[in-house]
Amino acid sequence: MKIYTIGFTTKKAGEFFEPLKVTEARFLLDIRVHNNSQLAGFTKKGNIEYFTEQLTHLEYRELPLLAPAEELFKEYRRGMEWSEYEARYLTLLDERKASIEIDREMFGAGVVLLCSEPTPENCHRRLAAEYLKTNSLPGAEIVHI
Repeated sequence: MKIYTIGFTTKKAGEFFEPLKVTEARFLLDIRVHNNSQLAGFTKKGNIEYFTEQLTHLEYRELPLLAPAEELFKEYRRGMEWSEYEARYLTLLDERKASIEIDREMFGAGVVLLCSEPTPENCHRRLAAEYLKTNSLPGAEIVHI
């Protein structure tokens, strides 16, 4: 089982959609706090569903269970240290019982976790993937695209 992750910031549409075409995933899971911002461009809600359907083999779904809380997101954007954000986000996943609540069948079919950050190092999509691998999907391989 593979858990792919992708961010869209700094990417052109082709740079975003072409790698999705070659994944072994079935679902593109949107785990962003805000997916309807004008800054989201081609990944804005209302666009991303259409483009995903037309340009890939993936099915788009929103998964707010793995999105950070609004206030946590705002605090990070205002300058919270990454280490504190990471700890609070992982605590939030525990509080939400994310390891129990996820749809294992959907993850078994293959997923791509979508967020905005261009790279996974300081992005909650990496944290979410690692959390799920550790707590509910042992043996999963994480692939950042």
